[in-house]
Amino acid sequence: MKSVTIEGQLRTETGKKATRQLRSQSLVPGVIYGGKEEIAFTAPAAAFKPLVYTSAFQLAEVKIDGKTYKTILKDLQFDKVTDVLTHVDLMELVEDKKAIATIPLKFTGSSKGVKDGGKLIVKMKSLKVKTLPKYLKENIEVDLTNLELNGNIRVEDVKVDNYEILNSPRIPLASVVTTRQLRQEEAAAPAAGAAAPAAAKAAPAKAAK
Repeated sequence: MKSVTIEGQLRTETGKKATRQLRSQSLVPGVIYGGKEEIAFTAPAAAFKPLVYTSAFQLAEVKIDGKTYKTILKDLQFDKVTDVLTHVDLMELVEDKKAIATIPLKFTGSSKGVKDGGKLIVKMKSLKVKTLPKYLKENIEVDLTNLELNGNIRVEDVKVDNYEILNSPRIPLASVVTTRQLRQEEAAAPAAGAAAPAAAKAAPAKAAK
């Protein structure tokens, strides 16, 4: 799995004045929790970009005072006016302690319903899971091959070893809906079928005349 390295330093001062000073130096305050102790640190705003401005699920290796903390992103805060990153929360991964993470879904396969003329609608792009750090991965694959027209794939249909999925099981992940063109074709088919027998009946009557 991909990982981002962030070089940081311990944060010794807190409060609004200290925070403003950090931001004036293009530094972002952050917190690492979940391990033996909570660690307040700062790092250059640019160091967080590969972690923050992406939809990919990645690890963050934070190096502070000679120590490396293996973490995942948990929360972000942005300035309401400027939309600048103002704070980062990271959770330290502990080998024998299960972690809760939000992992993107990767849809694979060509849906039977789409082949029959339907349209694929993706309703969820990630799942919230609980697992040991060693089982974390970039995405969860969901096979759409057997998804039929007007059908759904739900959370309960996803089977992943060593994962406890925390989302409600009945929530749909993706569905295939009937398109307008397909509905028109289906409506036209019975009309055409009804017209054929009528024409067949009319033909003998004409011949008798």
